Amino acid sequence: MIGCHCPVCSSTDPHDRRDRPSVLIRYNGLSILVDTTPELRVQCLAHKIDWVDTVVYTHAHADHIMGLDDVRRFNMIKNGSIDVWADNRTIAALKRCFGYAFLGPDEEPKVFRPHLIHRLIDGPFQIGNRIWTPVPLIHGHAGVLGFRIGPLAYCTDVSRIPEESFELLRGVDTLVLDALQPKPHPAHFSLPEALDAAARIGARQTWFTHITHNMFHAQTNASLPSNMQLAHDGQTVEIAG
Repeated sequence: MIGCHCPVCSSTDPHDRRDRPSVLIRYNGLSILVDTTPELRVQCLAHKIDWVDTVVYTHAHADHIMGLDDVRRFNMIKNGSIDVWADNRTIAALKRCFGYAFLGPDEEPKVFRPHLIHRLIDGPFQIGNRIWTPVPLIHGHAGVLGFRIGPLAYCTDVSRIPEESFELLRGVDTLVLDALQPKPHPAHFSLPEALDAAARIGARQTWFTHITHNMFHAQTNASLPSNMQLAHDGQTVEIAG
């Protein structure tokens, strides 16, 4: 946190250093980026992410979209356009902020910008040979999307899971779930709320994300069940199936 020198912000444990949340999902030779955080360039350099095939968005809050301009480097490496999957509300916000990134190939400016093609999320969609199922979530007063991809579910930024979405998460093996801090928050699960939701979903393994500076990584994980743990920046998880 800017201007904060609390014990977590001052910690020497690298697991206590947290950038904004995003995830790269890889399967069958594809690399799909979920959200483009303001630190996208720094994250890609730190974790040697050299290729992105497709971008998928959960919602259009600044901490999830403001790194979009750096996607242009992946256009250059790929030498082609990149699909962006987003619902109507999210794409409207993206085009307000980054309208130049969605111009056609014959429109100016032609270089030094992302070249993106919008693909509408209005139900389950396919990337490669996998079906992505949108999972409607409540984030404060707004509706946002989580995603289920086979045995994996990614549900960041959530303060309430609708009943129908619990059904979409039934039987998931690996769950990534919002757990902001120990105390309640109007727009995010607290850690106790996240633990309750994770127990109801019943995944084999749950990783908590979107974590503030109010929780030490090692100390908090020592107090949690082994199948429900805080994730950390740069973590890699392999999932069968």
